[in-house]
Amino acid sequence: MAINLAKGVHLHVLPTTKYKTIQLSIKFKTPLKDGTATKRTMAANLLEINSKHYPTQTAFRTKLSELYGAGFGTNVSKKGNYHILSVGMTIVNDKFVNMESNLLKEAVDFLNDILFHPHANDIGFDKATFDREKDKLADDYDSLFDDKQTYAKLALQCLMFEDKNQQLPSIGAKEELMSITNETLLYDYQEMIKNDEIDIYVLGDVAKEKVVEVFKTLNFTDRDVKKVPVFYHEAAVSSANEQAERQEITQAKYNLGYTTSIFYHGKQYYAGQVFNGLFGGYPHSKLFMNVREKESLAYYASSSLNTFDGTMIVQTGIDSKEVEKVKTIVAQQLKELQKGNFSQEDFEQTKSMLKNNVIQSEDNPGSIIERVYANHLALGEVIDIQDWISNIDLVTKEEVIAVAEQVQLKATFFLTGGATE
Repeated sequence: MAINLAKGVHLHVLPTTKYKTIQLSIKFKTPLKDGTATKRTMAANLLEINSKHYPTQTAFRTKLSELYGAGFGTNVSKKGNYHILSVGMTIVNDKFVNMESNLLKEAVDFLNDILFHPHANDIGFDKATFDREKDKLADDYDSLFDDKQTYAKLALQCLMFEDKNQQLPSIGAKEELMSITNETLLYDYQEMIKNDEIDIYVLGDVAKEKVVEVFKTLNFTDRDVKKVPVFYHEAAVSSANEQAERQEITQAKYNLGYTTSIFYHGKQYYAGQVFNGLFGGYPHSKLFMNVREKESLAYYASSSLNTFDGTMIVQTGIDSKEVEKVKTIVAQQLKELQKGNFSQEDFEQTKSMLKNNVIQSEDNPGSIIERVYANHLALGEVIDIQDWISNIDLVTKEEVIAVAEQVQLKATFFLTGGATE
């Protein structure tokens, strides 16, 4: 059960003796709107560089070294209609340090300094840091063009979604970055600290009472949380939106986007996991075996689900002249699943691999926190991993067919080095 440090600020303590480290994660959540992703990506980058009390990268990293090599980082993500900025630390458990110490308190003091005392004055962030990080982020956006599969995936998103905020990646866009000023970013950051719903996770061999006592020192105040539906629903279409683009590339990219009925822990969630594994999620899947191995039409072919917006993406790397064959065979594989044409052996193997994947994810503290957070977002409670495994076991062939029948092609994007129609 969560402990409320303030209205809208929730502390979750996850005790375990499995690790020698303690994982801390602070997640700021806000509804997606224009400019949100870009501004918060810029803010996340600034938080990783320095603070008022550690104004240089050297001073910043020296402090982390003094905390016995603590890890610190930020990242941004999207889940349905929300954007999330995460601030994380990994520290050694005091039990494994050969002297009297209170690393948890010191780590929280460090987080307090980073969050509430950034390297800024009354009107903006430190100008040199702001200018440097803005240039670096602009370069990061430019580099997306160089990674052709990423470029093709983002181009497909623009075709698939009606909502501009769903079209953009979680890191935002260069055209939005250009309009961000030092002054406006500091204002937006301060609004995030004051108004975002916050979930704090502490995972490790810790005493709940001690964790609560330490985290109460963070100066978060009550906030009125803005609630929107967590899941984004994209309407299906009767005919797919198709687009092709030509660039100087040697390996073409043909990506397909689908709407599905598969939402996180929804009615068809578990059958959807099995469906995706059979379709393109694993090396024994239909896409891998028929598009890549049997027909040798693709260098790679795979599918993946986003269960917070109910979409599925198929990504392939192909020879440009084979695109029509690939298009036909991908469609055939979906039809095969809709007809129930998959073996019991593949069905059971898919279930086994799904279960193994989730079991293996428990070896990673960060993965555990992400799973628990997703549970809280979608359900308001945590699904036990054994319940997840049991639900996978209960999936029937008929349920997989029912999921496959609701998968509809929404858009395709073909990035080729040859002439386009």
